[in-house]
Amino acid sequence: MAYGKAEDPARSITPHLDGVEYPATREELVEAAADSEAPVDIINILKSLPQEEYMLRDHVLRDLAEAERRFAMNGLKDDDGVDRDRRNIGRDRIEGASEGETRHP
Repeated sequence: MAYGKAEDPARSITPHLDGVEYPATREELVEAAADSEAPVDIINILKSLPQEEYMLRDHVLRDLAEAERRFAMNGLKDDDGVDRDRRNIGRDRIEGASEGETRHP
């Protein structure tokens, strides 16, 4: 995944954070990326961010490496101490969605 300058824009997370107002929760970051039509991999990395709330964009950028490691390693505990299985991120939201709501989070 690309995080900064001189990168393939299609693999970059940073453009999907442009419209976010801080402080922002992890869920707000995920929603902003989904609204900007980010690829599923980027959305899943944002879902793996270690903190629940971010005061500044720089704090999100600092934690992206940890988020990617968490997503890749599967099963690392979040900051709240919960061991979450990240293999099927978004599955429950889609499978339990009401009629007409089939867009991946």
